[in-house]
Amino acid sequence: MPAGLAHQVLHVVFLVLPLLWALGMLSPLDALFLWGMEQALVFGLGGSPMSSNLRLLGMFAMSVCVTVCTFFIPSTLGVTLFSMAMGFLLSLDISQFLRHCSGGSWEARDDQGWHKGTTPTPVLGFGWRLGFRELLLYLGLLLGAMAEAGLMHHFLSPSQNQFREPQAAVGYLLIILFVVIWALREIQGAYVFGVFLNPLYPRGMANVQVFKQRSNGLHVAGAIRRVLLNLVSPFAMIAFLAMDGSVQQLHTASLSVGFTRAFRVVWQSSEDALLQMVVVVSVRLAAGDSQLPGWDSLGTGVQLLLVGLLSDRLLQFLSKLKFALAVLVTSWTEKKQRRQSAGTLLALNSSLCPLLLSVVVLSAMLSAPLLPLFTLPIFLVGFPRPQRSWPGPVGTACPCSDSIYYQQMSGSLASALRSAFARGSLGVVVPGSHFLGRFQDRMVWIMILERGYGYCTVNIKGLELQETSCHTVEARRVDEVFEWAFERPERLGLNQGLNLHWGNALTPCAALPVRVYSDARSVLSGIIDSHDNLRKLQDDFLKALVWLLLRNKAIMVESNVSPRRFRQDSSSLTSFGDWSDEDDLFGPQPARRTVALVSTEAQLGDTVRQTGPSLPGSVEMDSLFENMALSALQPLQPLGLGLPAVDKGRNTEVLPSETASTMAHINFSCPHSELFSLPPGWRTAPLLPSRLQQLRSLFPEEWFGYTLGRLALAIHDEASEDVSNALKEDVGLKDLHAQVALSCLVSLGAESAFTSPSYVYRVYCGDVPWTEGLDWLSENKELYQLALKAFRYSFKLLFDQASLGPMESPEELFSTLEEYEKDWYIGLVTERSWQDSVLQEKPFLFSLGHDLTMGTYTGRVLSLQEQLVQVGRLNGEGVRGQWANLSWELLYATNDDEERYSIQAHPIMLRNLTVQAADPPLGYPIYSSVPLHLPCF
Repeated sequence: MPAGLAHQVLHVVFLVLPLLWALGMLSPLDALFLWGMEQALVFGLGGSPMSSNLRLLGMFAMSVCVTVCTFFIPSTLGVTLFSMAMGFLLSLDISQFLRHCSGGSWEARDDQGWHKGTTPTPVLGFGWRLGFRELLLYLGLLLGAMAEAGLMHHFLSPSQNQFREPQAAVGYLLIILFVVIWALREIQGAYVFGVFLNPLYPRGMANVQVFKQRSNGLHVAGAIRRVLLNLVSPFAMIAFLAMDGSVQQLHTASLSVGFTRAFRVVWQSSEDALLQMVVVVSVRLAAGDSQLPGWDSLGTGVQLLLVGLLSDRLLQFLSKLKFALAVLVTSWTEKKQRRQSAGTLLALNSSLCPLLLSVVVLSAMLSAPLLPLFTLPIFLVGFPRPQRSWPGPVGTACPCSDSIYYQQMSGSLASALRSAFARGSLGVVVPGSHFLGRFQDRMVWIMILERGYGYCTVNIKGLELQETSCHTVEARRVDEVFEWAFERPERLGLNQGLNLHWGNALTPCAALPVRVYSDARSVLSGIIDSHDNLRKLQDDFLKALVWLLLRNKAIMVESNVSPRRFRQDSSSLTSFGDWSDEDDLFGPQPARRTVALVSTEAQLGDTVRQTGPSLPGSVEMDSLFENMALSALQPLQPLGLGLPAVDKGRNTEVLPSETASTMAHINFSCPHSELFSLPPGWRTAPLLPSRLQQLRSLFPEEWFGYTLGRLALAIHDEASEDVSNALKEDVGLKDLHAQVALSCLVSLGAESAFTSPSYVYRVYCGDVPWTEGLDWLSENKELYQLALKAFRYSFKLLFDQASLGPMESPEELFSTLEEYEKDWYIGLVTERSWQDSVLQEKPFLFSLGHDLTMGTYTGRVLSLQEQLVQVGRLNGEGVRGQWANLSWELLYATNDDEERYSIQAHPIMLRNLTVQAADPPLGYPIYSSVPLHLPCF
């Protein structure tokens, strides 16, 4: 180019650069560099987009080195064997192999303590861990493929670029494999071609087990497809490449790049490679004996490269065109999207149709997002960027208390996705694909980051549960789309066999069984405000508290005392005489830490943990304070702010030590009673004995005896009935537990029964109004936790009996309390223990709530069970286009108005949900996993 012409061109380019930058079409250098590297890796070297920039750099460098080495190999056999072996190795998830070997954890935690990703649960599943079976399989595949490639090339490779009969026979086999694999994939989903309802897919989502049974036939077809795609097809394609005559052209760039890529993509993306080879074979078969000089001279490797590039750009063009038409049509058909300028914009786009098509074509050629300006039908070409769309690391989120539910389900969802990817029920899964999952009020966004031989890397995001109006509108449309696909009647008419939502950005694919919490909420009107129930609550509280006191001591004895003590005769029982109430059955205890000290340490950010053993079965105060200030844990802190201070000196005069309800020295009639004794600090409630004596009739003596007998026998099978009866008849032991239980009852203000629903709610939350014994109860933290736990158990008993009927016998009550302890967490959703229980996958959780707007009290029950999560494929180019507009709008136009038009509900494009799923700070998903590497062999 002459210097003058170059000078003029550069002047024009420099003048246009500010305009291109303002329109968001000028790519930043880092994005341009990473985009170019990704395009070269995928289409020039046969690799895959990567889940991080570091992985992209490393994989690109290794792939380039392999290509350069191929150029200098002197023999054609060496080129074939080296290209095939390195293509296989580079298509595996090498980094995960290293992680498995080093024993690394799948689980990552960010600075705030939130789990960004969870370990997929089925550790025994093939591929989750690098074991002997996996190594043996991969080594066998590598050796078998190398042997096949070497033998085919040595004996059947022609000296010139000819399509001989052996290679033609393999070509026919590839066509047959492609048709069969495609058909087996299409019948796995809810729709065929995304338009026609699949009559083979199970209908009705009511029962998971029935759904699984009806899916057995599809699973068999999916297993056949996996064998054909992962084992048969790669070996057939290797045979086709090894017998090709163009491999004889040594020391050429086309050979180095083309065949290195061809042998790599056979493993990296078998389905795409099969399509590309079928196109090449079809062209050769169509040409017959005729020569195609321009095409034949390229060589098979370059032909496959061009077919792969053209097929990708064609699919991008069709996807972008569908997205553009959706924006255009809905700007008029959707009333809430119709603006005053809608007609004008439609007329301009119609008259400038060639310009619109040119923009779509240019966007597809550059693999750049099609940017609808403010999501209006004004289209620009966004700047090229990698498939991940965001420069930051994968896994950034805006966590809140609801994030824990997505974290819990991510492991099970990953396992379900693994099976779905392998069967093909989610269609062709390539990097850049987006899926949306729906279950009850949960929305799960799934993005494919990488794809290789036997693995797929995904990012799972969770969208907000507290729905806004825009979120609700789009969620309702998502439900309609899924209902039409999955909950249709058994017999369909011709007009009902089509996907009436084909223009929607979401196309239903499959329903996946996932272990997830089902959320059920109910209004407690008529339950919590019933006087009969409130009176019954007092009795249930004392029974639950007695059960907890005895159970914890029984666990203590079972854990720390030899069972032979129960078989000793009276002459050997003198050993109990050395025991006192001050003795510690658990070993040395740490110094008691005050509530103020715990609160101060929590505010300073120290992780405080109790160093000594604690009462088994009790709720540990320190564990609940971890990483949280004490004030944030309402259920654990009685609120006495603004209430009268306690004059301790004055109380001493009124309640001297001689008259206070203190049992410092207890004479037990049964020597075994010492094992069920309670700590001395629990006996020192500042209450008059006469006051407790008046309440003695409330103590459930029969229940105490029944529970004591059951627990004494449960400590050891050889414990005699005589020991159990002696424990029941010990008046001192009974009086001790009666005093402690009634003191807790008075301290919680339930002396004259619970008076109102608001009082019950406050006590359930730990916000106990001030009473005479509340300070004493709060100082004994373990006892306070047991009392609070007993009250919550008693309220759950009230809830169950109001719903299912009263308890008929002590045995039923005892088994119910055991079930609460084993399978339930009963508390508040704001507690740290609630979140820990969700992560530990406690079978059931219960919480009491208060709806301030409606003035009603609500019960919430979470049940862990296998449910069907409905999953659909999103228009990937539509997602990238809306994300590009979001980036342009906030970074270039600085339009950060929370009510801006471009984030309002759009039932067709799912605009609000798409904006939520963007990475922070532009989006706000409440959960985002680290890249999860799923084995899909």
